[in-house]
Amino acid sequence: MEGLARIPQDRIAVLIGRKGTTRRALEKATNSTLHIDSNSGDVSVVWDDEFDPILRMKLPDVIRAIGRGMNPDRALQLLKDDHHLLLYDMREYVGKNPNQQRRIRSRLIGRNGRIRELIEEHSGSEVTIYGSTVVIIGDEDALPLAGQAVERLLQGAEHSSVLKHLEAERRKRRMSSRNLESIDTSDDGGRFEALVPGLDAAKRRRERRYKDAQVDPEDSQAVDEMMNLADDESIGFEEE
Repeated sequence: MEGLARIPQDRIAVLIGRKGTTRRALEKATNSTLHIDSNSGDVSVVWDDEFDPILRMKLPDVIRAIGRGMNPDRALQLLKDDHHLLLYDMREYVGKNPNQQRRIRSRLIGRNGRIRELIEEHSGSEVTIYGSTVVIIGDEDALPLAGQAVERLLQGAEHSSVLKHLEAERRKRRMSSRNLESIDTSDDGGRFEALVPGLDAAKRRRERRYKDAQVDPEDSQAVDEMMNLADDESIGFEEE
C-alpha cells in the first residue's frame, strides 16, 4: 500500500463522492484501489498489476487538488498528460494573521467571484481558493498565465494591471493560433481543405518561397550564384 496525501476531514466526503462515485471513478481511471482513513484523512492506494506509471505520478496531485477545494470533475483533468497543478499558500505572502488572509482571499475571488472567473477565462485554467490555499489546474499554456496573475495579486498588484496583462496575453495567443504555420492539416483527410479551399496550396507556396530563399553556406557554387548581380542590378554608394 502506497501513501498518497492527507486531506482535511471536511473534504473526505467529497473525495468519496455520493455512494462512492468519485472514488470509483478515480480507481477506474488509474487501475487502482483507494483506501481513505475517515479519522485522519490519510489517503493510500494499492495498484493493480497493469497500471500506468504516469498516472501513478499524477494521482497524488488529484487527491491534493480535491483536498484543497477543487471540484472532483475538474481535478480529474490532472490525469491528462498536458495538465498540471500549482499550489499557493497565502501565508507565505501575508503571514498567519486571519484578517490579512481574509483580505487577500477577497482580492483573489472578487465581488461575486468575478476576479477568479476572469483569471480562468483569460488563461484557460481552473482556479479554486480554499482556506489559505490557491489551487490552479491547467495545461502548459494556461498554467503560467494563471500562476503569474495569482502571484501578482498575492503580492498586492492592482486588479486592473493584472487583468490588462492577462487580456494582452490572451490576444497574443489568439493571433498566434490564427497564424498560417500554426494550422496543421496533415492528418485531417482533406476535411479542412474542403472548409478552407486553397489553404494547403498557400502553405506550400510559402514554404517554397522560404526554401528558395535559403542557401547552403557549404555550397560554394550556390553562394557565388546568390552573390552575383543580375544584368539589371547595380550597387551604388552615397554618403548620408
